Amino acid sequence: MTQQAEKPFLYVVVCAAGIATDVSKLITAAQERGWEVGVIATPVAMNGFFDTAAVETLTGRPIRSAWRTPGDPRPFPSPDAVVVAPATFNTVNKWAAGLADTLAVATLCEACGLGVPVAVLPCVADALAAHPAYQDSLIRLRGMGVRFGPPFAGEPGAEFGWEQALDLLAR
Repeated sequence: MTQQAEKPFLYVVVCAAGIATDVSKLITAAQERGWEVGVIATPVAMNGFFDTAAVETLTGRPIRSAWRTPGDPRPFPSPDAVVVAPATFNTVNKWAAGLADTLAVATLCEACGLGVPVAVLPCVADALAAHPAYQDSLIRLRGMGVRFGPPFAGEPGAEFGWEQALDLLAR
């Protein structure tokens, strides 16, 4: 009897940006490409930025936003890759600085330390993207091997390229 190979596991880190309401598009696209998906959200993103019940139904797993207590089992397997979408100014800067004050940012810091591929779709207003700290953070994260999609500032009528994150992982 042959064993069926397990699907690769993708962590999707969701930050508090209005476009997060459509994160199910990314999850569905990842599942169609053969990924199992687990979602980790920033605490603020959990406050109405996306439909948490729908995402839990889609993934079949609880959304993680807080650390587990010692002795609790790991709710997700180790990631084969991580996507951060949408990635906010705050998360990008904290991650680049190593300020792991939330489960989401700690997960990103750890993924880089383990050499796990990470793709990012930033959603940052132009005024914030021009800030020197943000530009320095992009340089630092790119130097760590993080792959960035094109910037998205929430322009009316513009599409957020959810699937681009998966394409970045495939290269």
